[in-house]
Amino acid sequence: MRKATRWTALARLWLAAALLASLAGCATVQVSGPDGKPAAASDNAAIQQAGALARNDAALSGQAKIDNARQIDRLLSGLDDATLAREAKALAADDPLYNFAGRALLRRGLPLPRPFDRSAQWGFDTSKRAPADRDGYRPPNKLAVLLPLSGSLATAAAPVRDGLLAGYYGERRQRPDIHFYDTAGTPGGAVAAYAKAAAEGSDFVVGPLGRDEVSALFNQGNLSVPMLALNRGNVAPPAGNASFSLAPEDEAISAAEYLIANRIRHVLVLTSGDATMRRAAEAFRERFGERGGTVADTLTTSETADGFGPVLQAAVAKGPIDAVFLAVKGNQARPLVPLLAGAGLGGKPRVATSQLTSGTGKPEQDRVLDGIIFPSDAWSVRGTPGLPSASLTEQTLPTARGGAARLFAFGYDAWMIAAYLERLATSAEGEVKGATGELSIDGFGNVIRTPAWSTFSGGLVVPAGRSGG
Repeated sequence: MRKATRWTALARLWLAAALLASLAGCATVQVSGPDGKPAAASDNAAIQQAGALARNDAALSGQAKIDNARQIDRLLSGLDDATLAREAKALAADDPLYNFAGRALLRRGLPLPRPFDRSAQWGFDTSKRAPADRDGYRPPNKLAVLLPLSGSLATAAAPVRDGLLAGYYGERRQRPDIHFYDTAGTPGGAVAAYAKAAAEGSDFVVGPLGRDEVSALFNQGNLSVPMLALNRGNVAPPAGNASFSLAPEDEAISAAEYLIANRIRHVLVLTSGDATMRRAAEAFRERFGERGGTVADTLTTSETADGFGPVLQAAVAKGPIDAVFLAVKGNQARPLVPLLAGAGLGGKPRVATSQLTSGTGKPEQDRVLDGIIFPSDAWSVRGTPGLPSASLTEQTLPTARGGAARLFAFGYDAWMIAAYLERLATSAEGEVKGATGELSIDGFGNVIRTPAWSTFSGGLVVPAGRSGG
């Protein structure tokens, strides 16, 4: 166990509940609308089918539950924004479909018509906490942070730790006691660290970081101390717990929504042989198809750039292509951009994941990436209230430099979620403007991140819509 006082240097540097999730769908047939009056049944076929599936969701488990949720998401994805918002507003207060419809709205960056009903799922007693401030700040009394401070994930954990402490020490109001527990990056280590934190009186837990670590805890079911996991598990968060992730799959879904909002309907997908990038490409393909778009073709760029040109031209010849989605890293994208131009796609919109910045950093080489749009953290390109600028921070803190800056922002947002969780969970307007983007929480305990959008200009990363130097 490590105490925050070991990082007092960070305190000088920065001058400056529970969630609930998983309403899991109550199996009750809707009785009344949000205003207490009888709710009229929808005549929309997709809503009718999705509602029937949602009412059955609570009785399912395992893969059957996952498949059921995906089918509901597919049905809702086929609705335009106005229809989805109207149908969500008309759902009865206790209708289990509202959790799914609300999540669909948040993923599109649209407002909720009302908060998620979490009355039976709050999961822990907040009565011993100080009253919330006007802005919703209501932190726990004793915060445990579970991170792999040793082992193979320690390098990734360091910027997450320092970002969290930047937020912690930057807050001048009452702060909780904070204790760090080393999970060593293993499922067993995470379970042991969680048990120790609970035994020592922690009333909220942030972490662990590894996917297997999170799965080990989520699979235990009911957890005595609520938790904000810093990754997705292989099951949904148990009721009263949440998960926050920077998964490329989530960014791919954001990219699909971005293109749909810009009336793009035919997209060519380029991906590398990397497993992470393949998952991102698949997530994009699935969401884009659900939203009415067509993936004209999916090409893997594992061949050399010289050999890829004819493959690309053959794909273009098959049919219309309105835009290109690139699930590749920056050093892989650089040789592809001239090939796209040669195939007649140079003037088409190009969207990528944030992995586009991996392998970059030399403007003279990265100019070729100019104009490609990708989701990014808000802190690096626009700044975040409460944090010094990214350029200033990286001069004094190694864990905020280069690719680690994104994890630093992630750690800062983990603190923000822990401190504002009650507001996030109980208000329809409970979003928090974090360092990685605008944050909200769906009805199942998943943090939804609306990212900032950036592009390259003159080989430098700038906010989309602005020119670089």
